[in-house]
Amino acid sequence: MPLKKPVRRKHAHRRSISCNAYEREDGLWDVEAQMTDIKAEVVDSPERGGFVSAGEAFHDMTVRFTLDRSLLIHNVEAVIDQSPFIMCPGAASVFKQLEGTRISSGWHRQAKDLVGGAKGCTHLHELLPVLATTAIQSLWPSMDDDVMDAGAKVMLNTCRTWSQDSDVIKRYLPEHYIEKPYRS
Repeated sequence: MPLKKPVRRKHAHRRSISCNAYEREDGLWDVEAQMTDIKAEVVDSPERGGFVSAGEAFHDMTVRFTLDRSLLIHNVEAVIDQSPFIMCPGAASVFKQLEGTRISSGWHRQAKDLVGGAKGCTHLHELLPVLATTAIQSLWPSMDDDVMDAGAKVMLNTCRTWSQDSDVIKRYLPEHYIEKPYRS
């Protein structure tokens, strides 16, 4: 069911996020996310030659994870090709600190500790959950493990369906089921 028809309005901004996963010849996986922000009107920007034209990328940034089937991150590349300030691209290098981490329960918190806040870039950080879920969705069907067991390793208590007190867990993963609701 679609959203209701809105009131009359004028388009102001478009954020596009694209995420793709690739199985490499060497057995590793590349997962790439790109975010582009485009304004519908000219925006003053002294550090971008005085302004950013309507339709020109205000932000354009990409992150690539190279990981293995266990979701261990071997390499991270982050670039900021367009930004409103000259110093923004310097924040990309901090994302290398995610190398050696494993996407699993608690990974988002760990990533925030490593690269969040004033250490990194808000917009690159916003790509991390997209990268993580794309990695899981891409690798999950190719894993040798049972799909539900593999899901439990990374998904348990991350949403309503995967909550330890849900009917899905009770039915398919009874060894992880608990009567009391998990809430954090």
